[in-house]
Amino acid sequence: MTDALLEVDNLSAGLRGTPARLLRSVSLKVRPGEVHGLVGESGAGKSMIARAIFAILPRAIEIREGRVRLEGRDLLGMGDMARRRAAAQVAALIPQDPMTALNPSKRIEGQITERLIRIIGMGRTEARKHALELLDEVHLREPERVLRSYPHELSGGMRQRVLIAAAFAGRPRLIVADEPTTALDVTVQKQILRLIADMQQRHGTGLLFVTHNLGVVAKICQSVTVLYGGMVIEQASAAQLFASPQHAYTRALIAATPRYDRPGDSLLPVDAAVIEALRADVARADAAWNAGRRA
Repeated sequence: MTDALLEVDNLSAGLRGTPARLLRSVSLKVRPGEVHGLVGESGAGKSMIARAIFAILPRAIEIREGRVRLEGRDLLGMGDMARRRAAAQVAALIPQDPMTALNPSKRIEGQITERLIRIIGMGRTEARKHALELLDEVHLREPERVLRSYPHELSGGMRQRVLIAAAFAGRPRLIVADEPTTALDVTVQKQILRLIADMQQRHGTGLLFVTHNLGVVAKICQSVTVLYGGMVIEQASAAQLFASPQHAYTRALIAATPRYDRPGDSLLPVDAAVIEALRADVARADAAWNAGRRA
C-alpha cells in the first residue's frame, strides 16, 4: 500500500500514429498535505502530465505506458469517462488561463454549485450557501453579485479566484494547479499565489503545482520534480534542490533565475552545452525505449 495521494509511475505518452514520445517514463509522487512543484521550460510536458490525470489530453496524444494512481486506485485502467469521474472524486484542477477556462454562457453560480451538487450530493440551497462561503474565502467582494455574474463581467484576477473557489468546492484531497498565474499581471500573480498557498494549508490539501518559476517553488513547495523534454531530470526536497542541485541543468535553471535581492546581477542563460547534453540523453532514452518495444 502506497502512502502517496498521487502516484505517476513510468508514464509515457506520444503522438498517435508516430513513434515520437512526448512524455518519457515520468514518475513522481504527491503525499497528503504536500506541495510538490513540477518545474520545466515551456514544452517540457508539465501540463501534459496534469491533463493525463484528468483524462483531458488532446485526442492526438495517447498514453503508451505507465500508471496514474489516486489514493492507490489506478486510473489508466479505466475508460476516459470513468477516469474523469474517479479523478473528480479525489482531485480538482486549477487551469492555466482564467480568461478562457470558465463557460462564458453560464453564470458563476452554476459553475461552482454544479460540482457541489454532483460530487458531494448537496442540495441546491446548501450548495449556493457553500459557494458564497467559498467566494468569501478567496476574498471576492460582493459574493452575491459575483454569483449572479457571467465570466465576461469579471476581471482576470476575479476569474482566477472563482476558479480557485470552484476547485476547492468539492473538498478534494488533491489540487493540480497548472501555471495558474500565466495570464495575470505581476501584482495579481503574487496575490493569487499567496491565496492558493493559504487555501492549501487551511484545507490540508495535497498540491501539485505546475510552474516554470523556481522562485515560486522555493517559496511554497516541499518537494520538486524538474523536467526537460518530457523526461525527469532531477527530484529532491525543495531544500535539498536549492542547497545542492545535482544535475547541471538544474544548476543552470537556478543560476538563470533573476534575483530580486541582487538587481544589478547579469542574467545567465542556460549554457548551450547543457542543452546539447540533455538532447543526447533524450535521444538515447528514446532509442532504448523503442528497442525494448520491438524486442
